[in-house]
Amino acid sequence: MNFQIKKENHPLAESMGLIGRSESFLQVLESIKQVAPTNITVLITGESGTGKEMVARAIHENSKRKDNPIISVNCGAIPEGILESELFGHEKGSFTGAEASRKGYFEAANNGTIFLDEIGELPIATQVKLLRVLEQKEFMKVGGTKSILVDVRVIAATNKNLENEVNKGNFGKDLFYRLNAVKINIPPLRQRKEDIALFAKYYSQKVSKENNIDFKGFTKEAIGELENYSWPGNIREIRNLIERLIILKKGELIEKSDITSHLVQKSGIDTNLPVVTKLSPEQAERELIYRVLLDLKMSIEEIRNYLLGTRSEHKPYSDIKTPLMAEILNEQEGESDTETILSINEMEKRQIQKALKITKGNKKKAAQLLNIGERTLYRKIKEYNLES
Repeated sequence: MNFQIKKENHPLAESMGLIGRSESFLQVLESIKQVAPTNITVLITGESGTGKEMVARAIHENSKRKDNPIISVNCGAIPEGILESELFGHEKGSFTGAEASRKGYFEAANNGTIFLDEIGELPIATQVKLLRVLEQKEFMKVGGTKSILVDVRVIAATNKNLENEVNKGNFGKDLFYRLNAVKINIPPLRQRKEDIALFAKYYSQKVSKENNIDFKGFTKEAIGELENYSWPGNIREIRNLIERLIILKKGELIEKSDITSHLVQKSGIDTNLPVVTKLSPEQAERELIYRVLLDLKMSIEEIRNYLLGTRSEHKPYSDIKTPLMAEILNEQEGESDTETILSINEMEKRQIQKALKITKGNKKKAAQLLNIGERTLYRKIKEYNLES
């Protein structure tokens, strides 16, 4: 039976281009409303996938700077060696390959807003330069000799506990206090149960429209299953789930069994934190990557099984519109059902090699495929001596 989702988005959220009507999220909306018209620095906290960038854009779009650019920077995705150049620009000849002077993100965002995501990943040396920009509104390009004045509002975001990072010596105390002028914490989706049906409604309409699919809707039990799930991947996870279900089911009614068969925790893989204790930070990170790799393999297997039922026995996957997915599926096709049991190190190394092969050495795409930060990928490539 088709269950119509009758809940409507809260008017304040609608006006800001956001989704939600739960009490916990209404507090976030009120904070946005209060800080948006000012120039105060904002720190947005919350788990990965909770929509921190969307909140940053809502602040910008409701500010006096809305007609000027907002520049989004993922601090964890830029290799440390070029991070300062990306943020602050460089002068011609300042390093090998600097054939011309170049503006950085701060200069490009002048009179607008710069959103620094994963701020906790900034190296200490770069943190010092950022503090100077916040306090004096000026900086110098890499290799430069004169200060450049800028009028930029800074909005930062992190899924880390920066106070703990300060205590560990990984994050500057002065910068933390400067960024923490106003803090907006976005609650995880499991604490916003009233909003889950709204996200299901929004993404199902969006996906069906983009793919020209006549979607028949959800059963009441399916919506109940969505609302009872913990959503460790938050909004990003529900978006991916809805998209996958609508495409694989070709718009047919989504039932409770469809939901349960695709949820991460039902598959026996729990990517939610915390991971097993008594591990070093490197071992814990490796454990998380391993779990994500297993989850990725399962998702690919589901899609492959679906496609196997819709193609002739010997037809290759070259007819799939997305070349990246086609190559992944062809790689999977060649694997035997009984694979050699590998150590986590070897498993991680092989999956990185495979991702680099599939993306033809494009490290940014490989990192996205592996669902890890680009800087983490660079470190792993060096660790496993995979430089070509």
